[in-house]
Amino acid sequence: MTVLLERPAVRATTRDSFIDVLRLAGMALVVLQHWTIPVLGYDGVRLTTGNALSTPGVWVVTWISQVMPLVFFAGGAANAISFRRAPGTAPAWLAVRLRRLAWPVLPLAAVWIPFPHVLATFGVPEQPLEVGSRLTGQLLWFLVVYLIAVTATPLMLRMHARHGWRAPAVLVAGAVATDLVRFTSGPDLIGYLNIGFVWLAVHQLGFFYVDRRLGRPGLLAMAGYGAAALLVAFGPYPGSMIGLPGAEMSNMAPPTLAMLGVGIGQIGLVTLLRPWIMRLRTERLVAWAGPRMMTVYLWHMPALFAMSGVVVVGLGLDTPAPGSLGWLVGWPVWFGTLCLLIWPLLRAFARFEEPPALPYGVATWSGSLVSAALVGGGLLGLTAFGFAPGGAPVLSTLAIAAGLLLTAPRARL
Repeated sequence: MTVLLERPAVRATTRDSFIDVLRLAGMALVVLQHWTIPVLGYDGVRLTTGNALSTPGVWVVTWISQVMPLVFFAGGAANAISFRRAPGTAPAWLAVRLRRLAWPVLPLAAVWIPFPHVLATFGVPEQPLEVGSRLTGQLLWFLVVYLIAVTATPLMLRMHARHGWRAPAVLVAGAVATDLVRFTSGPDLIGYLNIGFVWLAVHQLGFFYVDRRLGRPGLLAMAGYGAAALLVAFGPYPGSMIGLPGAEMSNMAPPTLAMLGVGIGQIGLVTLLRPWIMRLRTERLVAWAGPRMMTVYLWHMPALFAMSGVVVVGLGLDTPAPGSLGWLVGWPVWFGTLCLLIWPLLRAFARFEEPPALPYGVATWSGSLVSAALVGGGLLGLTAFGFAPGGAPVLSTLAIAAGLLLTAPRARL
C-alpha cells in the first residue's frame, strides 16, 4: 500500500490556463442553470419546485449543459498538476487539498444551522423553509464525490503511470457491469457504485490530458456522444442528463453509462475547441474568479432562496411558464437581481477559501485518510439531511471540523 501511494517519479508540471478556464466555465454554467431552471409556485402553504428543462424536447440541451463530467475531468487534470509539482509527501498534499475543500463549508454551516430557527421565529412558513434548508445541503453532493477523487488521486496516478489506458478501461467496465446488474436482476441501490466508476473514469481522463495522451478529440467526441445516443435510443436510459421531477429514473443520481458517454463526448468536444478557447483573453477573469469559485458554488443557492422567499413566498408571484413572454422578459431582471444578492456574500465569505496558515506539522497516511473519512462523512450527512432543524447538521459539521483538526500536529490538538 505504501509503495503504491508514493509520489510517481515525473517532472514538475505548470498550471494549464485551459483547465483553469474549463473549471471556471463549468461552475459558471452550474450557477446559471440553478438560477434559470427553477419553476416555482406557492399556494399559501406549500412551495412547489419544477424544472424548466422538463419542457418536451428541451432535454437535448442537457447533453451540453450538464457540465459535471467536465468539472471532474478538469479536476483530474488540476489534481495531477498539483500533485506532481507539490513539495513534500503525498499525505501532506492530501491534507492540503482537504483543507482547501472543506474549510469554506464551515462558515456556510455556521450561518445555516441557526438560520432556519431565526427565520421561523419571524413567521417564515415551515415548508418553504425546510425546502431551502435541505436543498442548500444537497448541493454538497459534489464535494463528497470530489473528495473521493482527490483522496484516490495518488493511487490513481500510480495506476496511470503503470497501466495507462487499462486503468480507465477497468473503471468503464465497472460502470458497464453495474448497470447490467442494476437493470436486469439487481436492486437500484447497486447503481450507486457508479459514483466511483463513472466520476473516477472522467477524472482519470484528466491525467491523460496533462500527459498529452488523450488521443484525437474528434473521435473521442463522436464515440462518447454516439454511445450515449445508442444507450438512450435502445436502452433503459432517459434522454435528459439531469434529474427531472416525476421521471422514473435519472442519469445523474446515480450516474449511468449514458452519463459516462456524454461525459466522454464533452471531453472530446472541449479539447477539440481548445485552440479557440486559448485565444480568449481570460487571464484577468480567471485571476479574479478563481479564488472565489467555491464561494459562488456554496452560496449561489442561498441567494436563490432569498430571492424566491421574497418574490414567490412573500409577494405570491409564481415564476412564469418557461419560454413564455413573461419568462423571457423577466429572466434578465431575475438573473441580475441574483447577481446583486450574491455580491455581498462574496465580499463576506470569499476570504474563507484560503485555509488559515497554521503550523500543521508532518502529515501521515493514517492521519490524512482518517481526516478524509471524517470530512467526507460530514459532507455526506449535510447532503442527506441538509440544514433542516435537528441534530444531523450539527453532528455533520462537527465531523468536518474534527477532520480538519486532524491535519494539525497531534501535540497541538
